[in-house]
Amino acid sequence: MDMTEKILEIPWWFPTAAVALGIVSGYCIHWLMTHLRLVGAERHAREIVHEAELRAQVLVQEAHLKVQAERDRLRAEHQAATAAQDADLKKRAARVDEREDLLDRKVAVLDRRELHLHDELQEATRRRNAADTRAAELETLLKQQRERLHQMACMTPDIARRELFRELHEELRHETAELVRHVQQQALQQSEEVARDIITTALERYAAPQVASITTTTVSLPSEDMKGRLIGREGRNIRSFEAATGVNLLIDETPDAVVISCFEPMRREIARVALTRLISDGRIHPGTIEEVVAATQASLAADTVKTGEAAARELGLAGLAPEIIERLGQLKFRHSYSQNVLQHALETGHLMGMMAADLGLDAAIARRVGLLHDIGKALDHAVAGGHAEIGANFLKRHGEPDVVVNAVGAHHGDCQGQSPYASLATAADALTAARPGARAETTEFYLKRLEQLEKIAAGFDGVEKSYAIFAGRELRVFVKPRDVDDNAALHLARDLSKRVEQDMQYPGQIKVTVIRETRCVEYAR
Repeated sequence: MDMTEKILEIPWWFPTAAVALGIVSGYCIHWLMTHLRLVGAERHAREIVHEAELRAQVLVQEAHLKVQAERDRLRAEHQAATAAQDADLKKRAARVDEREDLLDRKVAVLDRRELHLHDELQEATRRRNAADTRAAELETLLKQQRERLHQMACMTPDIARRELFRELHEELRHETAELVRHVQQQALQQSEEVARDIITTALERYAAPQVASITTTTVSLPSEDMKGRLIGREGRNIRSFEAATGVNLLIDETPDAVVISCFEPMRREIARVALTRLISDGRIHPGTIEEVVAATQASLAADTVKTGEAAARELGLAGLAPEIIERLGQLKFRHSYSQNVLQHALETGHLMGMMAADLGLDAAIARRVGLLHDIGKALDHAVAGGHAEIGANFLKRHGEPDVVVNAVGAHHGDCQGQSPYASLATAADALTAARPGARAETTEFYLKRLEQLEKIAAGFDGVEKSYAIFAGRELRVFVKPRDVDDNAALHLARDLSKRVEQDMQYPGQIKVTVIRETRCVEYAR
């Protein structure tokens, strides 16, 4: 079958259906294409909007950064301008202050000139008044002279001569009195300058070391076991040592060392030497302690004499009595306001010798007075009265010259000085005490309080020894067991505490301890 026949065999409605199907297919395809285009357009639009939003955000951020940078720049410029203005204002204020100061100075100068001119005007007025007064006086004198000449014309030569001599005598007497007064004032001024030069020269030529008082001494131990041996069984060794020496032995946690506490330097030195000997010997018990302390006291007494002799040799003094030498050595252990009394005496002697030499006095006598002026301080704890009076009486009993005795007794104004050496002693004593750092008043008051405690205890009957220990917070009293029984010891402690409360002023409280000890000694043969 050919092609034509095949075509003729197709139904009539098939072309119509095919056309319709083509139309519908075309419409669908067109709608689909249109829909795809719309979707693409919307997506593209959304992309464009998103991109626009991103660009807008970037632009906003850039604009914000630019605004921030501009604001920072403007703030910096404003701060710089403000700082410049402040600096300029400060400079202007400084210039204004300078101008004000300059004006004030000019005003002050003008005021001074005005006052000066006012003073000059007053002086000129005074001088003019004085000149007017002087002119009136001269006129009066001329008138009187004319009258006298008129009278003298009627006098005889002898009467005129006597009248002239009388007037000359009155005039010369007045001028002589003025001259004497001027010479006295000039001599007084020159004497003050010479005295100042002498004192200054003496201080420059001599400078003594300063010795400060202490109340404790540290003794080294060979080992920690030695502390137990020092304490002894139930503390008997340390009690015996403290009773024999009158010190307080502090055995604390300090390694290889003990501390000796006592306000009285001589007692403390005896305890130090005795303790050193006991440690070296190794035999530590009550009997040995008493023997060593007694030997140490004898040895220290000999050293005291050597110290007094050395002080006398240092000042070139001879002929001092042995008792005076011994008391001089004891001054080594005395302090006045923390100043060592022996060193103070040596310094006073040197200064007095120098000043006496400059004044043409006997330098040896001056040095003798200076060295001995405080000798009474070695006796004032045992004799009533001031140390100047005590020292003068002591020196008089041992053959010192009257000039030395009087100067020593008068160096604090207790009696009238009869020689220039008394004044020199007063001046030199004040100079050595007034040097910066030479004395400390609080230490002296502290030591006086400790001494007063021991003196109060020593005033009671039956007291053998009394020691102020623990920096004055305890008064330890040893009584005679035969004179004071246990009940009396109790009453003594109460009476002592009442007396301390009445006679002394002190911070805190003071413990009063009364010790009654009975010793029974026998010898086995």
